Amino acid sequence: MKGTVGELGEFGLIRELTSRLTTTPAVRVGPGDDAAVVAAPDRRVVASTDILVEGRHFRRDWSTAYDVGRKAAAQNLADIAAMGAVPTALLLGLVVPAELPVTWPTELMDGLRDECQVAGASVVGGDVVRGDTITVSITALGDLRNQEPVTRGGAQPGDLVAVTGWLGWSAAGFAVLSRGFRSPRAFVEAHRRPEPPYHAGPAAAGLGATAMCDVSDGLIADLGHIAEASKVRIDIRSGQIDIPTQMNDIGQAVGVDPMQWVLTGGEDHAIVATFPPDVKLPARWKVIGEVLNPSALPQVTVDGAPWTSKGGWDHFGGEVEA
Repeated sequence: MKGTVGELGEFGLIRELTSRLTTTPAVRVGPGDDAAVVAAPDRRVVASTDILVEGRHFRRDWSTAYDVGRKAAAQNLADIAAMGAVPTALLLGLVVPAELPVTWPTELMDGLRDECQVAGASVVGGDVVRGDTITVSITALGDLRNQEPVTRGGAQPGDLVAVTGWLGWSAAGFAVLSRGFRSPRAFVEAHRRPEPPYHAGPAAAGLGATAMCDVSDGLIADLGHIAEASKVRIDIRSGQIDIPTQMNDIGQAVGVDPMQWVLTGGEDHAIVATFPPDVKLPARWKVIGEVLNPSALPQVTVDGAPWTSKGGWDHFGGEVEA
């Protein structure tokens, strides 16, 4: 499609974006009305929202619009799964400059749609606004399906800490891109398009997970949220974490210990949870630590000692996230 967003106009853009969408049985009223209607059989709705700003969270010279769509959907749908819920719907708020080629928002929508399909959800509506900086705001919804939500506050001393999904891959891909390279491709793609294990969240709830979250800010940072909410100490055993050979190679090439990426690199959207010690976990879950009584303040330690290296993500701190 040729032309710019300004030439197409607001309503023309909306028609073009919504024409690309698919639906699911949970959607009773989709795009085109004053609001969408999504079935909530559980009578409780799990909701999460996030914002991506060009130059802060993504770069157009690193990621296609389709990549940004996949990533924007993934990081929100992962939050739903990490509560033990099944994703059902997604809403888009989009700010774009008038001179932006129409192909950019349409490819973004394709990415959102395709990632929703992976999670079993669909895009049900949203809004578009003219602005100077591309901004993508996502709200995701989910259904608990008669399960209790798994919060960050239920970890108990004696619980096992287990993770499923990738750790450190996005951070390694970011390091590669930052140095002007595009390979190893698997790590670059992990940064551009994370692959959260959506089905593992509700499955973990069914297994009796006591606390859970997705790894968006870094393993230590996110386990820190669980430790603080649960008032416990969590100890990670570094020897239990496998680091791929290619990640070691990237680390050697750029002078970074890959364990730094594993422990503090975010945006992989793996799911980490605590489980009672007698739970038999499926093979997809890797036990990487344990929950202990707090020695003083709730905290996360690595092999019994505080992790002193800088890392993790804070939007008003220092780390670069693009």
